[in-house]
Amino acid sequence: MQSLGRFVERSRYEACAINDCNDIIDCMASITIRNLEETTKRKLKVRAAINGRSMEQEAREILKSALKSVPKKQMNLGEAIHRRFARLGGVDLEPLPREFVRDPDWLKDWKE
Repeated sequence: MQSLGRFVERSRYEACAINDCNDIIDCMASITIRNLEETTKRKLKVRAAINGRSMEQEAREILKSALKSVPKKQMNLGEAIHRRFARLGGVDLEPLPREFVRDPDWLKDWKE
């Protein structure tokens, strides 16, 4: 009967260990990439072999290094034009007067 008690205790311990492993696995994300071109997969496989890694580990390293770099600040079109032509000097333009524009005559006929 004593050996049965040890078996029950051992089973409880193993169940706890399995739960602990599941907790570790749950905090790790996973993705599936569908419709990957065969050439891309082949290149990944070759690159992984060169670096002595599995394809999965190589993909993780590629993603990690790609996401480490800070994306360039997006600028609007006006800033891009200014930056390109700033070395040529600038031109001071007079702002156009802002006047109220009345409705055209043809629009009056259409409203009625």
